[in-house]
Amino acid sequence: MNPNVLAAEDLSMFGTDPWWLVLIKAVFCFAFLMITVLFSIVWERKVVAWMQLRIGPNRHGPWGLLQSLADGIKLMLKEDVIVKKADKVVYVLAPIVAAIPAFMAIAVIPFGPAGNEVSIFGHRTAMQLTDLPIAMLYVLAVASVGIYGIVLAGWSSGSTYPLLGGLRSCAQMISYEIAMGAAFASVFLYSGSMSTSKIVEAQADRWFVILLPVSFIIYIVTMVGETNRAPFDMPESEGDLVGGFNTEYSSIKFAMFMLAEYVNMVTVSAVSVTLFLGGWRAPYPISTFWEGANHGWWPMLWFVVKVQLLLFFFIWLRGTLPRVRYDQLMKLGWKVLIPVSVVWLMLVATVRAMRNENIAFGNIVLYVAGAVLGLLLLSFVVDLFRDRRAKAAAPRPADEPSFDPMAGGFPVPPKPGQSLPPVPRRRSRQDRDLVVSGASDTATASDGKETDGV
Repeated sequence: MNPNVLAAEDLSMFGTDPWWLVLIKAVFCFAFLMITVLFSIVWERKVVAWMQLRIGPNRHGPWGLLQSLADGIKLMLKEDVIVKKADKVVYVLAPIVAAIPAFMAIAVIPFGPAGNEVSIFGHRTAMQLTDLPIAMLYVLAVASVGIYGIVLAGWSSGSTYPLLGGLRSCAQMISYEIAMGAAFASVFLYSGSMSTSKIVEAQADRWFVILLPVSFIIYIVTMVGETNRAPFDMPESEGDLVGGFNTEYSSIKFAMFMLAEYVNMVTVSAVSVTLFLGGWRAPYPISTFWEGANHGWWPMLWFVVKVQLLLFFFIWLRGTLPRVRYDQLMKLGWKVLIPVSVVWLMLVATVRAMRNENIAFGNIVLYVAGAVLGLLLLSFVVDLFRDRRAKAAAPRPADEPSFDPMAGGFPVPPKPGQSLPPVPRRRSRQDRDLVVSGASDTATASDGKETDGV
């Protein structure tokens, strides 16, 4: 497919369904998200309990499967508190603004082929609510709107720590959406379309996770940052923000923030499956010996299985990795992901341009490998000379001033290259008794010399 031809896309199969069928599809998309969220909450608690050698929820329903439903009912029955100093209108609207966009992106995700593959009450239709020539731009736009709910929640609470959580979330989203957009652009170049159904069709021979592995890895990292999940859950870091942007929320408004987080997990997983993992297509071993694997209702099964595997990846990260520092989060986004994604995008565009000129694949590999080796050699030379200049300009150890941890009036840790002074010797039992009894902190030794009894 020629990536320059975007206007020739045929999406005429969408927009022809009767109103009742569109309503059924919309209700199905909503129900799919809600049921997946209820299952994911129980599954997360079960998997994390298994990883930590615990039992996990086992009281509500068989094997604790109704635990998330019980949690939702409990939250709805709690007292709904509105902070006295809050901006009440924005305070109430913020959870709604965070939750509604999370449901909207699923509208353009294909659960099956774009053709009239299935019959619903005698009407042949596609297993997708709708599609657009710029469907992925719609997904990015909807994901960007959801952040306003978190930012407004932190600001409207009238409290310091929720405001810091909202600002952290805003900076985090901006940082990681740039790299995410670059990863999307690589897929657009290879598929020649921004339509989700056309992107899945372009993966008929080979999934994009094989052709674009760097884009897939970048998107996996950015989708964890976009959903504020561990180890990137900075906006709700209870260690230093007491709970983050949702600190002042309770009852159903607090539940809506949690619902938005889990729905976003399902949405970004569905987008990842659509862009890189073949969408609704059956995995390689199955699709080779079973011709009907990609027809009828079977594609929905493969789609759901892939989404659940990515949700397990979210859970595995939460139970494995510790939370990173905020400066490490920003450094990863701006100094690692964005440069790598831009360079990779330029490389993908170069390869696509060469392929359009009918250059042999072997020659393309040689050109790309030569360019990469040249860049690596240049960076090695630059680092070599930079290290020499840094060593020459470094002061001698004798010129370094002594480090005083109490210089600013309160104890601070040493900076890189500095060391703490030696620890004084402990007080003797007699000196400690003198201090406890009210004597001075310094005692006189038997030889008449004044000693520090620290």
